[in-house]
Amino acid sequence: MIEFGKKGKLFIVATPIGNFEDITLRALRVLGEVDMIFCEDTREGKKLLNHYKIDKLTDSFHAQSNQGKTEKIIELLEAGKNVALISDAGTPGISDPGVALVHEARVRLPEAEIISIPGPSALTAALSISGIPTDEFIFYGFLPHKKGRQTIFKEIAELKRTAVFYESPHRIIKTLESLRKHAPDKKITIARELTKIHEEILAGSAEDVLAIFQNNPEKSRGEFVVIISAE
Repeated sequence: MIEFGKKGKLFIVATPIGNFEDITLRALRVLGEVDMIFCEDTREGKKLLNHYKIDKLTDSFHAQSNQGKTEKIIELLEAGKNVALISDAGTPGISDPGVALVHEARVRLPEAEIISIPGPSALTAALSISGIPTDEFIFYGFLPHKKGRQTIFKEIAELKRTAVFYESPHRIIKTLESLRKHAPDKKITIARELTKIHEEILAGSAEDVLAIFQNNPEKSRGEFVVIISAE
């Protein structure tokens, strides 16, 4: 049970990246006990909450949220309310605007507890089944759309450790073309649609993996974790 104090508690709750069964028992308990849940997208959040019959007040908190939404959460915590933050999938704060909220809460309410409810993460899920060394790796999150993008590919080509980033269906082909240009000899592993019906792992040189996508356009749909070996 959540213990109630003078200040509310902010729970950073990891949610499934695809399969609803991957949520933890602790996450379900916390979501059922807090006063309010802030979701990256309330429509997506309610799918999960409705699946587990959790009826709570919800509001949105995402990359386009204005300062007023942060103020609302701070005010709730100041009033002793317990608040949960969830993203559409995975752990809030990892390549996610939740990190800005946590920073603001730590600065303005140092006495308030901020509690991680760990769980699914596409990053760790992909690395765990990649077969690529994970003792050292650099995580780039989502790469910039334009400025600085090619500089990162050049940096990855020179790295002596594993590189990982997320990619969207709109840019996966261009990404593989860039990797073919800058890192033609490195092993590329792509985890596609993790924990979902069409989950698969594609591996080989950038040239090999690019050919797979070009010959099978349907594989460009979905969400991707791209892993590049050190050698």
